[in-house]
Amino acid sequence: MSKEDLLKFDGVVTESFSGNRFRVKLPNGRELMAKLSGKLRRFHIRILVGDRVTIGLSPYDLSHGLILAREKLTSYAR
Repeated sequence: MSKEDLLKFDGVVTESFSGNRFRVKLPNGRELMAKLSGKLRRFHIRILVGDRVTIGLSPYDLSHGLILAREKLTSYAR
């Protein structure tokens, strides 16, 4: 299964665990466990509690996700 076959959803990180695992809350209220994708680990992208992320879910197992991207901030408080 490739990344193009994943179902994509936006969510918010609610809890952080060791080993690059996170609990993510989806807009429909479901919470699931997600891990970082390889590209985020390779470039040391930090994910914090409260960040908005894009999740990829396999159509075969909807209880685990893969964090594909972190939403970029559009405005900065100066």
